[in-house]
Amino acid sequence: MTSRTTPGSCCTPAGTCGTGAQDDVRGGITTVYTVTGMTCGHCESSIAQEVSAIPGVTSVKAVAATGLVTVTSIGAPDDEAVRAAVDEAGYELAGRA
Repeated sequence: MTSRTTPGSCCTPAGTCGTGAQDDVRGGITTVYTVTGMTCGHCESSIAQEVSAIPGVTSVKAVAATGLVTVTSIGAPDDEAVRAAVDEAGYELAGRA
């Protein structure tokens, strides 16, 4: 598999950028999940880091105040992969919002 990006780049081999802003993804699928247990910026960061590691995910925005996690991906999201990533971060995925 060849990549058009340099190691450590935020961009995917498909040429999309995962900077956290939904506007960076052209034609991506945005899915909103409800997560319980988030209380602060550290929680948001932990969840975003884990979910961002899922193949195909181009951006993640977690908001502790609302308990919502917005995931933008190249294709349909794998809800079980998102659940496992949220669990790995130490929180619980309640489901799609």
